[in-house]
Formats: sequence, structure tokens, C-alpha cells
Amino acid sequence: MMTNLFSIFDPSSSESFSFNWMMLALSIFVYPSIFWKIPSRLQTFWFFLLKSLYSDLSNIFKKSTTKFISIFMTIFWFILISNFFGLFPYIFTPTSHINITSSIALPMWISFMLFGWINQTNFMFSHLVPTGTPMFLSMFMVCIETISNLIRPLTLAVRLTANMISGHLLLCLLSNIMHNFPSMNLVVFTPLLILIVLEAAVAIIQSYVFVTLSSLYLNELNN
Repeated sequence: MMTNLFSIFDPSSSESFSFNWMMLALSIFVYPSIFWKIPSRLQTFWFFLLKSLYSDLSNIFKKSTTKFISIFMTIFWFILISNFFGLFPYIFTPTSHINITSSIALPMWISFMLFGWINQTNFMFSHLVPTGTPMFLSMFMVCIETISNLIRPLTLAVRLTANMISGHLLLCLLSNIMHNFPSMNLVVFTPLLILIVLEAAVAIIQSYVFVTLSSLYLNELNN
């Protein structure tokens, strides 16, 4: 019986072996097309996902910044793999820890700020006061815009972590009900199955949201 619900977020399920490395290796062998004479369903879905993401990022970025698309698609792939494989038993979910999500969001935000302040200093200053702001509200708006800018990496990291934690806790609670009350198995099994499907969808959606918001933050510096 599990004494602590948050033990499911322990970095390792075994002292001698981590299943995370095995799943990462498995993804490398399953994905490449050289192993498939005919594209698998997984590949078809993945190509559709990447094509949709590429189309959205192309609409967000200007032609001069399309070189950044590959970076964001790599981040999307990493977050998606981390989210999705966390649904499997005995596999640690990296994105359920704020230090992992922060290590992605914070360096990216810092690089955006350095890029903007070095290359477009006047624009960055003007961005602190929205167009049409009355003079007596200018100082107040500077404070508001500065705070909203500073908390961007925090909101990116917390949003992803909170969604991963909440979903896994619900899965853990329903699983414990099945373990402790076998007579409830038939009642709990269907909601548990539905929740797993929803969590798989959340894994994709949160990866997309993280990358889309990050790309919008970068695109602001080029307008």
C-alpha cells in the first residue's frame, strides 16, 4: 500500500536501473523510418503532429526567424516524450518536477531577453509602455509590464508541472482504489481507462502549449 501519493514522482523506481533510459532508447528504435517498410501508425500520427506544429510555428514567426523553428520542435519532442512515457509504470516523469521544467523555460527566456535587449534596445524599452497609455499611468504600466515579463518562465514551468502532477495523482488515487478494494475494480476500471486517454492527450497539449507560448514570446521581439 502506498503511504505517500507523491512517491510516484521519485526520480527512480529502482536503485540499480532506471527505466527512463530504456524508454528513450526504445523511442529511438521505433521512430526512424529505416526500420519500417511501410510507415507505422505511430509514425503517421507523429508526422501529422509535426506537420501541424511546423505550420503553426511558421504562421507565428516571420521569414527571418524561421531558423528558430527547429529549436522549438526539438523542445516539443523532448517534453512530449517526457510527458507521455511518464504514463507507463515504473517510469519517472521528468516534467512533474519544477526544476526540470524551469531548466527548460528559464534559459530560453533569458536568451530571448538577451536577444531583444542587445539587438532591439529601443523596442524593448517602448514595449514597457503600451501604445495609448496616459502619461500619468506610464510608471505604473512599466511596473506591470516588467512583472508580467519576469514571471513568464515561472508560468511556463508551473503550468507544465502542475498539469503533470494533477493528472498522475488522479491516476494514482484510482489505482489505489482498485488495489485496496478489489470489489470496485469493475466500477473504477472504465474511469481509469478514460483518464489514461485524457492524460495522453494532456501530454500532447501541454507540450504544444509550452512551445507555442515560447515562440510567441520570441516573436514579440521581432514585431
